[in-house]
Amino acid sequence: MSKSNSKRYRSGLQPNERRLLLIVGDLLASSIATFLALGLWAQLDWLGFSWDFIITRASWFVLLPPLWVLLMANLYNIQRAGSWRETIRGVLVAAAGGVVLYLLVYFTSEPGSLPRLGVLYFLGSVVVLTLAWRLMYLRVFTAPAFMRRVFIVGAGDGGRTLYNVIHNMPTPPFNTIGFLDDDPKKQGETIDGLPVLGNNENLLDLIECHFITDLIVAIQGPMNGAMFQVLLDAQERGVIISRMPVVYEELLERLPIQHLESDWLLRSFVDELRVSVTYLLAKRIIDIIGGIVGTLIFVITYPWVAVAILLESGRPVLYSQTRLAQGGRGFNILKYRSMIQDAESDGKAQWADEQGDPRATRVGIILRKTHLDEFPQFINVLFGDMSIVGPRPERPQLIAELEKQIPFYRARLLVKPGIGGWAQINAGKLASIEGSAEKLEYDLYYIKHRSVLIDIWIIIRTIGSTIGFKGV
Repeated sequence: MSKSNSKRYRSGLQPNERRLLLIVGDLLASSIATFLALGLWAQLDWLGFSWDFIITRASWFVLLPPLWVLLMANLYNIQRAGSWRETIRGVLVAAAGGVVLYLLVYFTSEPGSLPRLGVLYFLGSVVVLTLAWRLMYLRVFTAPAFMRRVFIVGAGDGGRTLYNVIHNMPTPPFNTIGFLDDDPKKQGETIDGLPVLGNNENLLDLIECHFITDLIVAIQGPMNGAMFQVLLDAQERGVIISRMPVVYEELLERLPIQHLESDWLLRSFVDELRVSVTYLLAKRIIDIIGGIVGTLIFVITYPWVAVAILLESGRPVLYSQTRLAQGGRGFNILKYRSMIQDAESDGKAQWADEQGDPRATRVGIILRKTHLDEFPQFINVLFGDMSIVGPRPERPQLIAELEKQIPFYRARLLVKPGIGGWAQINAGKLASIEGSAEKLEYDLYYIKHRSVLIDIWIIIRTIGSTIGFKGV
Protein backbone atom coordinates (compact mmCIF):
# COMPACT_ATOMS: atom_id res chain seq x y z
CA MET A 1 0.00 0.00 0.00
CA SER A 2 1.47 3.33 -1.00
CA LYS A 3 2.18 6.04 1.55
CA SER A 4 -0.10 8.49 -0.25
CA ASN A 5 -3.03 6.09 -0.07
CA SER A 6 -2.25 5.31 3.54
CA LYS A 7 -2.31 8.98 4.51
CA ARG A 8 -5.42 9.72 2.49
CA TYR A 9 -7.55 6.93 3.92
CA ARG A 10 -6.48 7.02 7.56
CA SER A 11 -8.55 10.17 8.29
CA GLY A 12 -11.76 8.25 9.13
CA LEU A 13 -13.01 8.44 12.70
CA GLN A 14 -13.20 5.47 15.04
CA PRO A 15 -16.33 5.14 17.29
CA ASN A 16 -14.37 6.27 20.36
CA GLU A 17 -12.97 9.22 18.39
CA ARG A 18 -16.49 10.18 17.31
CA ARG A 19 -17.64 10.01 20.92
CA LEU A 20 -14.77 12.24 22.05
CA LEU A 21 -15.52 14.68 19.22
CA LEU A 22 -19.17 14.90 20.32
CA ILE A 23 -18.19 15.56 23.94
CA VAL A 24 -15.69 18.28 22.98
CA GLY A 25 -18.23 19.90 20.64
CA ASP A 26 -20.97 19.88 23.30
CA LEU A 27 -18.56 21.27 25.87
CA LEU A 28 -17.55 24.08 23.50
CA ALA A 29 -21.19 24.86 22.64
CA SER A 30 -22.18 24.96 26.31
CA SER A 31 -19.17 27.16 27.18
CA ILE A 32 -20.18 29.68 24.50
CA ALA A 33 -23.76 29.49 25.79
CA THR A 34 -22.48 30.31 29.29
CA PHE A 35 -20.77 33.49 28.09
CA LEU A 36 -23.86 34.48 26.10
CA ALA A 37 -26.06 33.89 29.14
CA LEU A 38 -23.81 36.00 31.37
CA GLY A 39 -23.78 38.82 28.80
CA LEU A 40 -27.56 38.77 28.32
CA TRP A 41 -28.18 38.56 32.05
CA ALA A 42 -25.86 41.49 32.75
CA GLN A 43 -27.09 43.73 29.92
CA LEU A 44 -30.82 43.00 29.75
CA ASP A 45 -31.23 43.11 33.52
CA TRP A 46 -28.95 46.16 33.97
CA LEU A 47 -26.52 44.35 36.24
CA GLY A 48 -23.38 45.57 34.45
CA PHE A 49 -20.96 43.00 33.03
CA SER A 50 -17.79 43.14 35.15
CA TRP A 51 -15.43 40.91 37.05
CA ASP A 52 -17.18 41.86 40.29
CA PHE A 53 -20.47 40.74 38.74
CA ILE A 54 -18.96 37.39 37.68
CA ILE A 55 -17.21 36.74 41.01
CA THR A 56 -20.06 37.76 43.31
CA ARG A 57 -23.12 36.66 41.33
CA ALA A 58 -22.14 34.18 38.63
CA SER A 59 -18.94 32.29 39.53
CA TRP A 60 -20.94 29.06 39.81
CA PHE A 61 -21.83 29.33 36.09
CA VAL A 62 -18.53 27.55 35.45
CA LEU A 63 -20.34 24.37 36.51
CA LEU A 64 -22.94 24.64 33.74
CA PRO A 65 -20.86 23.29 30.77
CA PRO A 66 -19.78 20.01 32.48
CA LEU A 67 -23.29 19.60 33.89
CA TRP A 68 -24.72 19.99 30.38
CA VAL A 69 -22.34 17.33 29.06
CA LEU A 70 -23.50 15.00 31.85
CA LEU A 71 -27.15 15.62 30.96
CA MET A 72 -26.33 14.91 27.30
CA ALA A 73 -24.67 11.56 28.09
CA ASN A 74 -27.44 9.60 26.38
CA LEU A 75 -26.45 11.20 23.05
CA TYR A 76 -22.86 9.95 23.17
CA ASN A 77 -24.12 6.63 21.91
CA ILE A 78 -22.98 6.62 18.27
CA GLN A 79 -26.25 5.13 17.07
CA ARG A 80 -28.40 7.83 18.69
CA ALA A 81 -25.98 10.61 17.73
CA GLY A 82 -26.42 9.63 14.08
CA SER A 83 -30.17 10.27 14.15
CA TRP A 84 -31.41 13.87 13.86
CA ARG A 85 -34.73 12.92 15.43
CA GLU A 86 -33.01 11.29 18.41
CA THR A 87 -30.69 14.30 18.66
CA ILE A 88 -33.56 16.78 18.92
CA ARG A 89 -35.33 14.60 21.44
CA GLY A 90 -32.16 14.07 23.50
CA VAL A 91 -31.28 17.78 23.63
CA LEU A 92 -34.81 18.71 24.73
CA VAL A 93 -34.81 15.96 27.37
CA ALA A 94 -31.43 17.21 28.63
CA ALA A 95 -32.82 20.75 28.87
CA ALA A 96 -35.90 19.49 30.73
CA GLY A 97 -33.66 17.53 33.09
CA GLY A 98 -31.60 20.68 33.70
CA VAL A 99 -34.76 22.62 34.55
CA VAL A 100 -35.87 19.96 37.04
CA LEU A 101 -32.45 19.80 38.72
CA TYR A 102 -32.23 23.59 38.95
CA LEU A 103 -35.73 23.90 40.39
CA LEU A 104 -34.83 21.35 43.06
CA VAL A 105 -31.80 23.46 44.03
CA TYR A 106 -33.67 26.76 43.63
CA PHE A 107 -36.55 25.90 45.95
CA THR A 108 -34.31 24.30 48.59
CA SER A 109 -31.88 27.25 48.70
CA GLU A 110 -32.15 30.47 50.62
CA PRO A 111 -34.77 32.78 48.97
CA GLY A 112 -33.20 35.24 46.52
CA SER A 113 -29.80 33.54 46.53
CA LEU A 114 -30.08 32.09 43.02
CA PRO A 115 -31.10 33.77 39.74
CA ARG A 116 -33.83 32.67 37.36
CA LEU A 117 -33.22 34.72 34.22
CA GLY A 118 -29.51 33.93 33.96
CA VAL A 119 -30.19 30.19 33.89
CA LEU A 120 -33.09 30.71 31.47
CA TYR A 121 -30.74 32.55 29.08
CA PHE A 122 -28.25 29.67 29.37
CA LEU A 123 -30.82 26.97 28.63
CA GLY A 124 -32.13 28.85 25.59
CA SER A 125 -28.63 29.48 24.25
CA VAL A 126 -27.28 25.99 24.91
CA VAL A 127 -30.22 24.27 23.20
CA VAL A 128 -29.78 26.38 20.04
CA LEU A 129 -25.98 26.09 19.94
CA THR A 130 -25.95 22.35 20.70
CA LEU A 131 -28.49 21.63 17.97
CA ALA A 132 -26.44 23.72 15.53
CA TRP A 133 -23.26 21.81 16.44
CA ARG A 134 -24.99 18.43 16.20
CA LEU A 135 -26.41 19.33 12.79
CA MET A 136 -22.91 20.23 11.62
CA TYR A 137 -21.67 16.88 12.98
CA LEU A 138 -24.32 15.03 10.97
CA ARG A 139 -23.62 16.99 7.79
CA VAL A 140 -19.81 17.02 7.96
CA PHE A 141 -18.39 14.27 10.16
CA THR A 142 -20.67 11.52 8.85
CA ALA A 143 -19.65 12.27 5.24
CA PRO A 144 -17.68 9.59 3.35
CA ALA A 145 -14.39 11.43 3.89
CA PHE A 146 -14.71 10.85 7.65
CA MET A 147 -15.90 7.24 7.41
CA ARG A 148 -13.48 4.36 7.80
CA ARG A 149 -13.49 1.70 5.06
CA VAL A 150 -13.98 -1.76 6.51
CA PHE A 151 -13.70 -5.42 5.56
CA ILE A 152 -15.45 -7.94 7.84
CA VAL A 153 -13.28 -11.05 8.09
CA GLY A 154 -15.64 -13.98 8.46
CA ALA A 155 -19.02 -14.26 6.72
CA GLY A 156 -20.57 -16.56 9.33
CA ASP A 157 -23.21 -15.72 11.94
CA GLY A 158 -20.97 -13.27 13.78
CA GLY A 159 -19.98 -11.35 10.66
CA ARG A 160 -23.55 -11.17 9.36
CA THR A 161 -24.82 -10.00 12.75
CA LEU A 162 -22.27 -7.20 12.89
CA TYR A 163 -22.94 -6.10 9.31
CA ASN A 164 -26.68 -5.91 9.97
CA VAL A 165 -26.01 -3.81 13.09
CA ILE A 166 -23.87 -1.38 11.08
CA HIS A 167 -26.19 -1.37 8.05
CA ASN A 168 -29.33 -0.66 10.15
CA MET A 169 -27.87 2.32 12.02
CA PRO A 170 -29.34 5.73 11.00
CA THR A 171 -25.84 6.94 10.16
CA PRO A 172 -23.43 3.99 9.75
CA PRO A 173 -20.05 4.69 11.40
CA PHE A 174 -18.22 2.63 8.77
CA ASN A 175 -18.30 2.19 5.03
CA THR A 176 -18.49 -1.61 4.94
CA ILE A 177 -16.97 -2.75 1.64
CA GLY A 178 -17.38 -6.52 1.86
CA PHE A 179 -16.73 -9.85 3.58
CA LEU A 180 -13.57 -11.92 3.45
CA ASP A 181 -13.83 -15.66 4.11
CA ASP A 182 -11.68 -18.74 3.49
CA ASP A 183 -14.71 -20.96 2.83
CA PRO A 184 -14.61 -21.77 -0.96
CA LYS A 185 -18.41 -22.10 -1.04
CA LYS A 186 -18.82 -18.44 -0.07
CA GLN A 187 -16.44 -16.96 -2.65
CA GLY A 188 -18.24 -14.62 -5.04
CA GLU A 189 -21.50 -14.90 -3.10
CA THR A 190 -23.53 -11.97 -1.76
CA ILE A 191 -24.58 -12.45 1.86
CA ASP A 192 -27.23 -10.13 3.33
CA GLY A 193 -26.50 -7.70 0.51
CA LEU A 194 -22.72 -7.60 1.07
CA PRO A 195 -20.31 -9.38 -1.34
CA VAL A 196 -17.67 -11.91 -0.31
CA LEU A 197 -14.66 -10.47 -2.11
CA GLY A 198 -11.89 -12.92 -1.35
CA ASN A 199 -9.88 -14.88 1.22
CA ASN A 200 -6.55 -14.69 3.03
CA GLU A 201 -4.57 -15.22 -0.18
CA ASN A 202 -5.61 -11.93 -1.78
CA LEU A 203 -6.41 -9.97 1.38
CA LEU A 204 -3.43 -7.59 1.11
CA ASP A 205 -4.18 -6.80 -2.53
CA LEU A 206 -7.85 -6.17 -1.72
CA ILE A 207 -6.85 -3.81 1.09
CA GLU A 208 -4.81 -1.71 -1.31
CA CYS A 209 -7.40 -1.89 -4.10
CA HIS A 210 -10.29 -0.75 -1.88
CA PHE A 211 -8.28 1.61 0.38
CA ILE A 212 -9.29 -0.33 3.49
CA THR A 213 -8.56 1.25 6.90
CA ASP A 214 -9.98 -1.46 9.20
CA LEU A 215 -10.44 -5.20 9.41
CA ILE A 216 -13.07 -6.47 11.83
CA VAL A 217 -12.42 -10.13 12.68
CA ALA A 218 -15.66 -12.06 13.16
CA ILE A 219 -14.23 -15.57 13.07
CA GLN A 220 -15.61 -17.85 15.76
CA GLY A 221 -13.61 -20.90 16.69
CA PRO A 222 -10.02 -21.65 15.60
CA MET A 223 -8.33 -19.50 12.95
CA ASN A 224 -6.02 -21.08 10.40
CA GLY A 225 -2.37 -20.05 10.42
CA ALA A 226 -2.44 -18.40 6.98
CA MET A 227 -5.26 -16.04 7.95
CA PHE A 228 -3.55 -15.18 11.23
CA GLN A 229 -0.31 -14.32 9.45
CA VAL A 230 -1.96 -12.14 6.82
CA LEU A 231 -3.81 -10.22 9.54
CA LEU A 232 -0.45 -9.48 11.18
CA ASP A 233 0.93 -8.33 7.80
CA ALA A 234 -2.05 -6.01 7.34
CA GLN A 235 -1.56 -4.57 10.82
CA GLU A 236 2.09 -3.86 10.03
CA ARG A 237 0.90 -1.81 7.02
CA GLY A 238 -1.22 0.43 9.26
CA VAL A 239 -4.59 -1.30 9.00
CA ILE A 240 -6.50 -1.33 12.30
CA ILE A 241 -7.55 -4.82 13.46
CA SER A 242 -10.61 -5.12 15.73
CA ARG A 243 -12.63 -8.06 17.02
CA MET A 244 -16.34 -8.37 16.36
CA PRO A 245 -17.42 -8.42 20.07
CA VAL A 246 -15.45 -5.23 20.76
CA VAL A 247 -16.98 -3.33 17.83
CA TYR A 248 -20.47 -4.61 18.66
CA GLU A 249 -19.99 -3.43 22.26
CA GLU A 250 -18.75 0.02 21.19
CA LEU A 251 -21.65 0.58 18.80
CA LEU A 252 -24.57 -0.75 20.86
CA GLU A 253 -23.25 -0.49 24.45
CA ARG A 254 -24.16 -4.14 25.03
CA LEU A 255 -22.38 -7.49 24.65
CA PRO A 256 -23.14 -9.98 21.83
CA ILE A 257 -23.96 -12.98 24.01
CA GLN A 258 -24.79 -15.21 21.02
CA HIS A 259 -21.30 -14.67 19.58
CA LEU A 260 -19.10 -14.93 22.67
CA GLU A 261 -16.97 -17.89 23.64
CA SER A 262 -16.56 -19.04 27.23
CA ASP A 263 -12.87 -18.14 27.41
CA TRP A 264 -13.67 -14.54 26.33
CA LEU A 265 -16.29 -14.29 29.08
CA LEU A 266 -13.84 -15.64 31.65
CA ARG A 267 -11.20 -13.11 30.59
CA SER A 268 -13.69 -10.24 30.77
CA PHE A 269 -15.44 -11.16 34.01
CA VAL A 270 -12.74 -13.02 35.96
CA ASP A 271 -9.28 -11.93 34.79
CA GLU A 272 -10.04 -8.32 33.83
CA LEU A 273 -12.95 -7.44 36.14
CA ARG A 274 -11.47 -6.02 39.31
CA VAL A 275 -13.85 -3.84 41.29
CA SER A 276 -12.08 -1.54 43.73
CA VAL A 277 -13.00 -1.30 47.40
CA THR A 278 -13.48 2.45 46.84
CA TYR A 279 -16.18 1.80 44.24
CA LEU A 280 -17.98 -0.73 46.47
CA LEU A 281 -17.89 1.72 49.39
CA ALA A 282 -19.15 4.60 47.23
CA LYS A 283 -21.90 2.38 45.81
CA ARG A 284 -23.03 1.35 49.29
CA ILE A 285 -23.11 4.98 50.43
CA ILE A 286 -25.27 5.85 47.39
CA ASP A 287 -27.51 2.88 48.20
CA ILE A 288 -27.97 3.98 51.82
CA ILE A 289 -28.75 7.59 50.88
CA GLY A 290 -31.04 6.52 48.04
CA GLY A 291 -32.64 3.85 50.22
CA ILE A 292 -33.49 6.39 52.93
CA VAL A 293 -34.94 8.88 50.42
CA GLY A 294 -36.90 6.17 48.60
CA THR A 295 -38.26 4.70 51.83
CA LEU A 296 -39.41 8.14 52.99
CA ILE A 297 -41.24 8.66 49.67
CA PHE A 298 -42.79 5.20 50.10
CA VAL A 299 -44.02 6.03 53.62
CA ILE A 300 -45.40 9.43 52.54
CA THR A 301 -47.24 8.13 49.48
CA TYR A 302 -48.41 4.84 51.01
CA PRO A 303 -51.78 6.09 52.41
CA TRP A 304 -52.84 7.52 49.04
CA VAL A 305 -51.72 4.51 47.02
CA ALA A 306 -53.29 2.10 49.51
CA VAL A 307 -56.65 3.86 49.36
CA ALA A 308 -56.60 3.82 45.53
CA ILE A 309 -55.81 0.07 45.42
CA LEU A 310 -58.44 -0.78 48.08
CA LEU A 311 -61.16 1.24 46.34
CA GLU A 312 -60.55 -0.40 42.96
CA SER A 313 -59.75 -4.02 43.76
CA GLY A 314 -59.62 -4.56 47.51
CA ARG A 315 -56.89 -6.35 49.47
CA PRO A 316 -54.00 -6.96 49.61
CA VAL A 317 -52.25 -3.62 49.05
CA LEU A 318 -48.74 -5.10 49.24
CA TYR A 319 -47.41 -8.54 48.41
CA SER A 320 -44.12 -10.37 48.86
CA GLN A 321 -42.33 -12.34 46.15
CA THR A 322 -39.11 -14.38 46.06
CA ARG A 323 -36.32 -13.13 43.79
CA LEU A 324 -32.66 -14.10 43.38
CA ALA A 325 -29.92 -11.84 44.75
CA GLN A 326 -26.18 -11.74 44.10
CA GLY A 327 -24.74 -15.24 43.92
CA GLY A 328 -28.16 -16.85 43.45
CA ARG A 329 -29.29 -16.31 47.04
CA GLY A 330 -33.05 -15.97 47.43
CA PHE A 331 -34.68 -12.98 49.13
CA ASN A 332 -38.18 -11.52 49.39
CA ILE A 333 -39.11 -8.22 47.78
CA LEU A 334 -42.12 -6.12 48.71
CA LYS A 335 -44.25 -4.58 45.95
CA TYR A 336 -47.55 -2.81 45.56
CA ARG A 337 -50.14 -5.10 44.00
CA SER A 338 -50.64 -3.81 40.47
CA MET A 339 -52.57 -6.84 39.16
CA ILE A 340 -55.90 -8.47 39.92
CA GLN A 341 -56.07 -10.94 42.82
CA ASP A 342 -54.76 -14.43 42.06
CA ALA A 343 -53.17 -13.28 38.79
CA GLU A 344 -51.08 -16.48 38.88
CA SER A 345 -53.58 -18.83 40.50
CA ASP A 346 -51.74 -21.89 39.15
CA GLY A 347 -48.54 -20.80 40.90
CA LYS A 348 -46.54 -20.59 37.66
CA ALA A 349 -44.55 -17.47 36.78
CA GLN A 350 -45.92 -15.76 33.67
CA TRP A 351 -44.50 -13.20 31.25
CA ALA A 352 -46.09 -9.76 31.31
CA ASP A 353 -47.70 -8.78 27.99
CA GLU A 354 -45.43 -6.32 26.10
CA GLN A 355 -48.46 -4.50 24.64
CA GLY A 356 -50.15 -4.05 28.02
CA ASP A 357 -50.76 -6.73 30.65
CA PRO A 358 -54.47 -7.64 30.81
CA ARG A 359 -53.97 -8.69 34.44
CA ALA A 360 -53.02 -5.12 35.46
CA THR A 361 -55.59 -2.97 37.23
CA ARG A 362 -56.15 0.67 36.27
CA VAL A 363 -54.37 1.83 39.42
CA GLY A 364 -51.64 -0.73 38.69
CA ILE A 365 -51.02 0.75 35.25
CA ILE A 366 -50.48 4.18 36.82
CA LEU A 367 -48.21 2.69 39.49
CA ARG A 368 -46.06 1.03 36.82
CA LYS A 369 -45.83 4.10 34.61
CA THR A 370 -44.75 6.27 37.56
CA HIS A 371 -42.55 3.50 39.07
CA LEU A 372 -44.43 3.88 42.36
CA ASP A 373 -44.85 0.10 42.47
CA GLU A 374 -41.06 -0.16 42.91
CA PHE A 375 -40.75 2.13 45.96
CA PRO A 376 -41.32 -0.61 48.58
CA GLN A 377 -38.12 -2.21 47.27
CA PHE A 378 -36.06 0.63 48.76
CA ILE A 379 -36.44 -1.28 52.02
CA ASN A 380 -34.53 -4.16 50.36
CA VAL A 381 -31.85 -1.65 49.36
CA LEU A 382 -31.40 -0.56 52.98
CA PHE A 383 -31.12 -4.21 54.06
CA GLY A 384 -28.43 -4.80 51.40
CA ASP A 385 -30.28 -7.39 49.31
CA MET A 386 -30.58 -4.94 46.41
CA SER A 387 -28.81 -1.87 45.08
CA ILE A 388 -30.14 1.33 43.54
CA VAL A 389 -28.49 0.29 40.26
CA GLY A 390 -28.15 -3.23 38.92
CA PRO A 391 -29.86 -5.91 36.81
CA ARG A 392 -33.57 -6.30 37.46
CA PRO A 393 -34.23 -8.99 40.13
CA GLU A 394 -35.90 -12.03 38.58
CA ARG A 395 -37.91 -14.91 39.99
CA PRO A 396 -36.13 -18.27 40.47
CA GLN A 397 -38.55 -20.07 38.12
CA LEU A 398 -37.89 -17.63 35.26
CA ILE A 399 -34.12 -17.70 35.80
CA ALA A 400 -34.14 -21.51 35.70
CA GLU A 401 -36.01 -21.39 32.39
CA LEU A 402 -33.90 -18.63 30.86
CA GLU A 403 -30.60 -20.31 31.82
CA LYS A 404 -31.51 -23.23 29.54
CA GLN A 405 -32.17 -21.01 26.53
CA ILE A 406 -29.87 -17.99 26.84
CA PRO A 407 -26.07 -18.39 27.07
CA PHE A 408 -24.32 -16.84 30.09
CA TYR A 409 -27.66 -15.81 31.66
CA ARG A 410 -26.52 -16.63 35.18
CA ALA A 411 -23.63 -14.15 34.84
CA ARG A 412 -26.09 -11.35 35.73
CA LEU A 413 -26.04 -12.71 39.31
CA LEU A 414 -22.42 -11.58 39.68
CA VAL A 415 -23.73 -8.29 41.12
CA LYS A 416 -26.62 -7.21 43.31
CA PRO A 417 -29.96 -6.72 41.54
CA GLY A 418 -31.13 -3.11 41.28
CA ILE A 419 -34.22 -0.96 41.21
CA GLY A 420 -32.93 0.71 38.03
CA GLY A 421 -30.37 -0.57 35.56
CA TRP A 422 -28.64 -0.21 32.20
CA ALA A 423 -31.05 -2.69 30.61
CA GLN A 424 -34.14 -0.97 32.02
CA ILE A 425 -33.26 2.46 30.62
CA ASN A 426 -32.08 1.15 27.23
CA ALA A 427 -34.31 -1.82 26.46
CA GLY A 428 -37.43 -1.23 28.54
CA LYS A 429 -39.75 -4.11 29.38
CA LEU A 430 -39.19 -6.87 26.83
CA ALA A 431 -41.22 -9.79 28.17
CA SER A 432 -40.03 -12.74 26.09
CA ILE A 433 -37.05 -15.04 25.64
CA GLU A 434 -35.66 -12.77 22.91
CA GLY A 435 -36.29 -9.67 25.03
CA SER A 436 -34.56 -11.24 28.02
CA ALA A 437 -31.55 -12.05 25.82
CA GLU A 438 -31.33 -8.42 24.68
CA LYS A 439 -31.62 -7.16 28.26
CA LEU A 440 -28.88 -9.60 29.30
CA GLU A 441 -26.55 -8.02 26.74
CA TYR A 442 -27.09 -4.65 28.44
CA ASP A 443 -26.75 -6.16 31.93
CA LEU A 444 -23.40 -7.76 31.08
CA TYR A 445 -22.19 -4.49 29.56
CA TYR A 446 -23.03 -2.74 32.85
CA ILE A 447 -21.31 -5.43 34.92
CA LYS A 448 -18.18 -5.12 32.80
CA HIS A 449 -18.05 -1.30 32.85
CA ARG A 450 -19.74 -0.42 36.16
CA SER A 451 -18.44 2.66 37.91
CA VAL A 452 -19.74 5.46 40.12
CA LEU A 453 -20.26 7.73 37.09
CA ILE A 454 -22.29 5.10 35.22
CA ASP A 455 -24.37 4.45 38.34
CA ILE A 456 -25.11 8.17 38.74
CA TRP A 457 -26.05 8.49 35.07
CA ILE A 458 -28.43 5.53 35.32
CA ILE A 459 -30.04 7.10 38.39
CA ILE A 460 -30.51 10.42 36.55
CA ARG A 461 -32.08 8.72 33.52
CA THR A 462 -34.32 6.57 35.73
CA ILE A 463 -35.57 9.69 37.53
CA GLY A 464 -36.16 11.31 34.15
CA SER A 465 -38.27 8.36 32.96
CA THR A 466 -40.25 8.51 36.19
CA ILE A 467 -40.95 12.22 35.84
CA GLY A 468 -41.87 11.67 32.17
CA PHE A 469 -44.26 8.83 33.10
CA LYS A 470 -42.34 6.35 30.94
CA GLY A 471 -42.49 3.32 33.17
CA VAL A 472 -40.58 0.24 32.09
